[in-house]
Amino acid sequence: MPNIGKEASKKLISVGIDTPEKLIELGSKEAFIRIKAIDNTACFSMLQALEGAIQDVRWHYLPDSTKKDLKEFFDSFK
Repeated sequence: MPNIGKEASKKLISVGIDTPEKLIELGSKEAFIRIKAIDNTACFSMLQALEGAIQDVRWHYLPDSTKKDLKEFFDSFK
């Protein structure tokens, strides 16, 4: 999956998301919530990377509307 390197993969596995299908089923927001619970340094880029992986694109190419939605979700953690 794009955007998912060694570290992101380790974090996903540690929260029980061990296949691309599970990530797609749960969605980027739920996956991020789980990662944030074990890694307080999880950032907005991580959330975008997860969504990009689900959409099979580099996170840089996510539509602006998707980025805006993710930003509002991320800001709710502050």
